[in-house]
Amino acid sequence: MKKLEKEKIKALAFDVDGTLFSSENIILETYIESIQRFILSYGRDVEIPTKEKIIEQVGLPVKQIFKNLLPSLKETERDLISDNVLMLLCEKIYAKKGTLYNGVVEIIQELSNRNYLLYIASNGRAPYINSILKTYELDKYFQNLAVIDYKTIHTKGDILRFYISQFGIAGEGMLMVGDRKSDLDAAVENNCPFAFCEYGHAEPGEINSFNLQLQSISDLLGYL
Repeated sequence: MKKLEKEKIKALAFDVDGTLFSSENIILETYIESIQRFILSYGRDVEIPTKEKIIEQVGLPVKQIFKNLLPSLKETERDLISDNVLMLLCEKIYAKKGTLYNGVVEIIQELSNRNYLLYIASNGRAPYINSILKTYELDKYFQNLAVIDYKTIHTKGDILRFYISQFGIAGEGMLMVGDRKSDLDAAVENNCPFAFCEYGHAEPGEINSFNLQLQSISDLLGYL
């Protein structure tokens, strides 16, 4: 794990689910509704996953989520369900369903005031991320959004690598803030320090290394 040197931090990259926002109270109904729509439209016999199984997948790349949840379907069929989930989630988020964690708006504003560069490093798709940022008027604080496109960017590590390369930030100058192993892995791959949001969706024992441990997002200001 790269050592955190406070004076070298120029930028922060934030995961979204389990870090800035929680979709737990809308995700189960959305997945079930989308799978049921698929069953009715295509007459397929599909087992609907449990809430626990769905929550386990939060934070993974989208294609991996649906492969894990619906292994009996073809990728094209899973993509149909995934696209419907995305549409419904965005609708619900614009209606201010879901939960923005306490302190997020204030912390993002303060970090921006302190002239830190702010980025999003999420496995989520652009419409989903943008629906959250726009609903809570946070989009103005973040630099250009990079997302997994399965062409040049395949992982969250690739997203961080893109930001570091495009904006000329040394790895030690970028603090990765997140709650899942994919966030830790992205930080390690790019020699970035890592802030672990213990209030997020990580399973017990999932995160075994970090520079900072945050009980709330507001704890960041105590370190920067």
